[in-house]
Amino acid sequence: MRLKVLSVSTVVLLSACDGSAGTASQPAAQAPAVEYVTLQSKPVTLTTSLPGRTSAVRTAEVRPQVSGVILKRTFVEGSEVKAGQQLYQIDPATYQAAYDKALATYKSAAATSTRYKGLVASQAVSRQVYDDAVATTGEAAADLETARVNLQYTKVYAPISGHIGRSSVTEGALVTNGQTTDLATIDQLNPIYVDVSESSLDMLRLRRALADGKLASAGENAAQVALTLEDGSSYKLPGKLEFSEVTVNQSTGSVTLRASFPNPNDELLPGMFVHATLSQAVDQNGILVPQEAIMHDNKGRAYVYVVKADNSVEQRDITTGQMMSGNWLVTSGLNAGDKVITDGLQSVHPGAKVNGSERKDAEPKVDANLSMTDPSAQ
Repeated sequence: MRLKVLSVSTVVLLSACDGSAGTASQPAAQAPAVEYVTLQSKPVTLTTSLPGRTSAVRTAEVRPQVSGVILKRTFVEGSEVKAGQQLYQIDPATYQAAYDKALATYKSAAATSTRYKGLVASQAVSRQVYDDAVATTGEAAADLETARVNLQYTKVYAPISGHIGRSSVTEGALVTNGQTTDLATIDQLNPIYVDVSESSLDMLRLRRALADGKLASAGENAAQVALTLEDGSSYKLPGKLEFSEVTVNQSTGSVTLRASFPNPNDELLPGMFVHATLSQAVDQNGILVPQEAIMHDNKGRAYVYVVKADNSVEQRDITTGQMMSGNWLVTSGLNAGDKVITDGLQSVHPGAKVNGSERKDAEPKVDANLSMTDPSAQ
């Protein structure tokens, strides 16, 4: 019995010795390899992308100024017309007759007043009769001018140069003076306006940051505007900011901004939905972090992993501003010289040691035409 117990104890002891030897022979866990970017501060132009719609610089609704039947239309629908070009001809017959009658009346009155002028000196006619003849001549002249204008109005001219749309009437249609329906509409499209709306709160924050010296004015670039079309393509020609309204829309809490763009090929048409990108200010010490380096916790707060001097990992909470070509502008939480991990994030955690190396494409690239506001930064 004693021999059996001894044998079992020996086996257990040998097994324990073998296990400890196996554990001692395992290699120590290696620090995970990661890549990082060393942050640098540089001037960054802050932009904002705002939705808006295009509108014609000038719009003229062509309406008749006399009543009558349309005899002919003298323009091609959808073409370019010049100011002063005839568009319609209204039947002038009745207006021509009225003009001829007014002309005859005027000539008779003028002849009478001329004859009385010679007779009043010899007192062949009284001064009162002469004065009445002069007044009658004046009234006849006014009636003649009215008849001439009405006759002229039978020719409907283009009030402005621009692109004319479809005609709402055809030959034989009866039109009336003062009608609410226009005959056609002319839009001047070169240049063309783009109206956008910016939150009054965002504008207030920007002005305070400029006043406090946190941001610098964008200078000449502040007046330049870039345009993105409905299909996502960029409009080739830059625009210029014309003005911003001084009142806030009470229903939307926004301020309307207007920019003008050259439109030589009529690529932009009134009513198109676009995005306008405006340069607002310059952050002289901007820090850009690649998008893939930024993570969010379960409450939506942004953070990054930073490699410290002893190669350990630190979790750093940050606040982001705008995105620019895949890089977030970080407004707080990071400093120039910090090493932010961009690759190998799945194998690190706060306090862990890492084997880090600088990423080759560490220099962030900025495209001023691409920017947006990070919702988590609000």
